[in-house]
Amino acid sequence: MPGSATPVAGSSHLDTRLAERGIEAAEGLAEALAVIGDRWSLAIVGNLLDGPMRFGTLQELLPAISPNVLSQRLRTLQASGLLAATPYSVRPQRYMYELTSSGAELAAPLRLLADWGARHLGAATEPPRHEACETPLELHWYCPACEQAVVEATGPVEDDLYFA
Repeated sequence: MPGSATPVAGSSHLDTRLAERGIEAAEGLAEALAVIGDRWSLAIVGNLLDGPMRFGTLQELLPAISPNVLSQRLRTLQASGLLAATPYSVRPQRYMYELTSSGAELAAPLRLLADWGARHLGAATEPPRHEACETPLELHWYCPACEQAVVEATGPVEDDLYFA
């Protein structure tokens, strides 16, 4: 739900720092972090990228999360429109969880975070590679109207620039 996210503590400072660097999407970043910036939400979304799952399956895949925290995160992600809960049992009431199209759009940022972790934190995974030549992939801004890579984005970073 756009505009309904709770502000992140210190987000006005974040907005100022990002704006100083020419990143005008600071408010969007603060809103995104309010929804998915905690320890577990992206892990839940990452697991749901494989398809719909039941609560028990998610808990097996994320054994360090307590059931009450998992329930709370699932409710938050559902209220934010990132996942849908479909009942599969009435008594007891149980749900199947799956990503909405908005939630599925987090696949690319998750891949970017995984790549960053592999390059900078010594993660056990390798960065994604081009299948044809095995060269590690790099991230670049891309303008679909001009069909060109963009060296530097100027002004507000809006929907007209895409990662290529």
